[in-house]
Amino acid sequence: MAVQTRAIKRRIKSVKNTRKITKAMELVAASKMRKAVNNVTLSRPYAKLAWNTVLSIGEHVDTTLHPLLRKREEVNKVLLLLITSDRGLAGGFNTNIIRKTREKVEELGDEVTIETLCIGKRGADAMRRMDLPIKASFIDITNNTTFEEVLPIGQMVVEEFSQGDYDKVLVAYTDFVSAITQTPLILELLPLGRPEDVKEIGSLQGEDDEPTAAGTGEYKFEPSPKEVLDKILPRLVETMVYQAVLESAASEHSARMMAMRSASDAAGDMIDDLTFTFNQARQAGITQEIAEISSGKAALEG
Repeated sequence: MAVQTRAIKRRIKSVKNTRKITKAMELVAASKMRKAVNNVTLSRPYAKLAWNTVLSIGEHVDTTLHPLLRKREEVNKVLLLLITSDRGLAGGFNTNIIRKTREKVEELGDEVTIETLCIGKRGADAMRRMDLPIKASFIDITNNTTFEEVLPIGQMVVEEFSQGDYDKVLVAYTDFVSAITQTPLILELLPLGRPEDVKEIGSLQGEDDEPTAAGTGEYKFEPSPKEVLDKILPRLVETMVYQAVLESAASEHSARMMAMRSASDAAGDMIDDLTFTFNQARQAGITQEIAEISSGKAALEG
């Protein structure tokens, strides 16, 4: 009986140590989440306005003026920008976006050649398992995202599409809705994105933003439409890539905070159960000792 109680005490100590770790990880994730959410909410209006500006330009100018606006008649080659995390312990954060990506790949079919740009180790590992070629992989970006870190990725996307290497560019990321809700999305980044996709970006509870054009009149470009588009369109695409990374970072930290909170709560429940079992075993041992003492006394008196 003494051996059993010692084993239970060791397990209680082990679970308590684990709970300390998960609680600390929850607090760290909560701190990072607050910073990431603040970045998302500050940049989201600008990112949506940027996307709506692209939509407006596409509706009012000849799309052949710039390669970033030009739609291809046939889609034979696709570049997929996948944004995941470098670390695990974030609940279903990585699993959900990877599952969404796998469904999209199956939807495109074997006739379409797909190459990937991966932000985050988890996504790169998943693409290798799916035997999809990885053009480039980036790490340590979602932890403390800056525009300078994301800018080369956006420039690479713009350059590859402008050269005609790809017929379409997709971005797969997790959209931040709230601390307990994150939605995996796959949007068409290039050529001109679909208006119905923009409605889903940053769909915070209580928001009702519509992807409307910035105006319905004619556009006048100075000095020329091509020069203006050459300046503005790459910047807008880079902004959307940066916003997708921010959304994914906020979602990652939120998911990790909730996962660690659930783990801490589960550890607390386990400690309560083990403590109850320990008290039962100790009481049983005391009762057995009393019974043995009583039996020995009775035998001596007899």
